[in-house]
Amino acid sequence: MHDARSSLVAVFDFGAQYAQLIARRVREHHVYSEIVPANIGLEELLELNPKGIILSGGPKSVNEPGSPRIDKRIFESGIPILGICYGAQLIAAELGGVVARNSKGEYGRVDLVAKEHGTLLSHSPLSQSVWMSHFDAIVEAPSGFSVTASTSNAPVAVMEDSARAIYAVQYHPEVAHTEYGHQLLGNFLSEAVKAEASWTSYSIIEQSLEAIRSQVGAERVICALSGGVDSAVAAALVHEAVGDKLVCVFVDTGLMRSGERETVERTFRDQFKIELIVVEAAEKFYQLLAEVTDPESKRKIIGNTFIRIFEEVSHEIKGAKYLVQGTLYPDVIESGTKDAAKIKSHHNVGGLPDDMDFELIEPLRLLFKDEVRSIGEELGLPEAMVWRQPFPGPGLAVRIIGEVTHERVEILRQADAIVQEEIENAGLTRSLWQSFAVLPAIRSVGVMGDERTYAYPIVLRAVTSQDAMTADWARLPYEVLESISSRVIAEVPGVNRVVYDITSKPPGTIEWE
Repeated sequence: MHDARSSLVAVFDFGAQYAQLIARRVREHHVYSEIVPANIGLEELLELNPKGIILSGGPKSVNEPGSPRIDKRIFESGIPILGICYGAQLIAAELGGVVARNSKGEYGRVDLVAKEHGTLLSHSPLSQSVWMSHFDAIVEAPSGFSVTASTSNAPVAVMEDSARAIYAVQYHPEVAHTEYGHQLLGNFLSEAVKAEASWTSYSIIEQSLEAIRSQVGAERVICALSGGVDSAVAAALVHEAVGDKLVCVFVDTGLMRSGERETVERTFRDQFKIELIVVEAAEKFYQLLAEVTDPESKRKIIGNTFIRIFEEVSHEIKGAKYLVQGTLYPDVIESGTKDAAKIKSHHNVGGLPDDMDFELIEPLRLLFKDEVRSIGEELGLPEAMVWRQPFPGPGLAVRIIGEVTHERVEILRQADAIVQEEIENAGLTRSLWQSFAVLPAIRSVGVMGDERTYAYPIVLRAVTSQDAMTADWARLPYEVLESISSRVIAEVPGVNRVVYDITSKPPGTIEWE
């Protein structure tokens, strides 16, 4: 079987959101990419056997004391390297060029003019619009490099040393605003790296099936099934690999969306004929979450409780040894690695207890959401399930800002059902990454039926995104906002106000907790 990861490209992370986006863009060319810490040593890097390296952008200046550097031996390794923004300036600074602070930086769309195509700009116009975000600039290229393009404030916007297979661009080809960024990355991958386009849905599935069968052997497997896209695809993939050795477990936490349990039972028990155990655990979760307001504590309590429930269930099915989870690559990154700052613990990563009895099977751990959806379609899952909006594993608990109570959960569940219904009626579901309601545990004064009210507000959150690493607030039509607001206030007892969150990610996160 052909290795789906045969042409690994290592993306060096210099501490911003750029690395994740670059990794996704590389995979769009059917080439496997993996994010590595910028301070990785040559020996450790060579163990990964990368066919190419991309140095990401970052928030620092290469001229600052203590700014990130890489093992200098990597430049002499013969592995093709592409530096982007900070990565480009690092190449220049380390190999004898000059990086200096300009009197004027470049931010946003900028006109790039090339004097020749070279390797990176082949199959694209000599004049094009690119996306810049820098104050420092390369003012002198190192010896051996040819400067192929510039802008008004970046004299060295693109430079290449084909003899050493080292390339650099001052702008960001990974962002959609750069007109021919996809082409540039493709040029690097095909012409410099000579990568095989082996990272496809079919090859990922085939390799995953083999790995799952090898890991499981004759043992039985439990799958933590929530009904969301990730756990559904993970369940389908493992079921394809091990058949009736898989038992899916749906834990009714009392924190799910409206109709969640019924949908899961209908889909997996009735349609796919997969053995499904439903555990009633709402009261257990409510008791453990009583008076807990810290979001990290909520996630850890929920993660621990899930595991303990699965351990109890495993004894009923002759001690299943393995637990399947729908953990994704962004979950791992956001939960923090030794070099990536923790944004928040995901209940299925940072919230897991150290002493659990299971070995984990995480067939989606290296995948982004769009890749998971493609695999779900390839496996034959219903379109409505594959394209369902993401829902946090801890459920409505992390959409209540404050203590989780029965009353607040029921208010939020009703409000969220209205949001989903109105978004669907407007035909906007597929164009949005997520749309949902949030309940802050505060009250405000209102007037309803000529009487004073003192009730909760509902925050409406809707964003567009490709991978959840970055997101923009959705410009919903006023009539949709009006219908949601009118219905929530009229139909949900205890709510007298609806507000709309217009914060992008960054600086905010998509979820409120």
